[in-house]
Amino acid sequence: MTRRQKAIAFFVGLCVLLVLAAVSLNVSWIVINARRITVHVVLGIIAFALIIAGIIVYTVFLVLEIKRNEEHDSFINAVTHELKTPIASIRLYLETLQSRNVSDAQRRAFYEIMLADADRLHHTVDQVLKAGVAREKPRTAPSRAPVDMGTLARDCVDLAVVRHHLQAGAIQLEAHDDGPLVVKGDVEELRTVLTNLLDNAVKYSGPDIRITVSVAAPSPDTIWVRVQDRGVGIPRKQLKRIFHRFYRVQARGLKQVKGTGLGLYIVRTIARAHGGRVFAQSEGEGRGATFTVELPRVAG
Repeated sequence: MTRRQKAIAFFVGLCVLLVLAAVSLNVSWIVINARRITVHVVLGIIAFALIIAGIIVYTVFLVLEIKRNEEHDSFINAVTHELKTPIASIRLYLETLQSRNVSDAQRRAFYEIMLADADRLHHTVDQVLKAGVAREKPRTAPSRAPVDMGTLARDCVDLAVVRHHLQAGAIQLEAHDDGPLVVKGDVEELRTVLTNLLDNAVKYSGPDIRITVSVAAPSPDTIWVRVQDRGVGIPRKQLKRIFHRFYRVQARGLKQVKGTGLGLYIVRTIARAHGGRVFAQSEGEGRGATFTVELPRVAG
């Protein structure tokens, strides 16, 4: 049990004891004054009820604050790791290039590794910046233009295959409609949505990466983009919480999976800004997960 869990248990236990004490005093007050009900007795009962309610509300807010601080600390630790690791790697290879004579093949290999580390560093910073922007309300109306989700999904899949060095066929793209699947939105924000979902699918798939991306129109006014993996899955109790800021899935075997806990929060924020929603489905741990982005469709 961690220090914060002990603190939560202590304050919850203290709340229970204080509530029991207040209830006991309230009952005793009523019994003593049962034969002579006066305004003072009624006011005393109301006062005791308010005290009990206040203790409960205070404890709830205190526990929520402790959990929020824990999430913030986890986020800081995750971001620190995500920033320090690629910087340390780049520094090591630069020092090697500076101090030793290496062959052209080794030099090219070092450059590729450093570029990959730089991309990882850029992705982490980009996620943090986008999460900050997502929290702010835009002062001006955002620009919107028709976006073909089928074409965008194809671009994002191709990018994910190259970025994660996947084998051909690791990500399958399915289109369930012959006509154009167009929404009105910001193409870069929608690209961020699909990229984050694909990154998560790859990250939590384990060694056997099999992902299916499907674009469909379940109704004339709606477009669905689904990303399905066959990875570690999500406990059902956490399906709604995974879209909260800083939240990361708590399941067995996931400690080695690094991240900031911002990706799905950004996905939900962008989906809502486009008049849509995002939801997750999973049969439980070890049974994969499916993320569905639902957006309003416009005529192509």
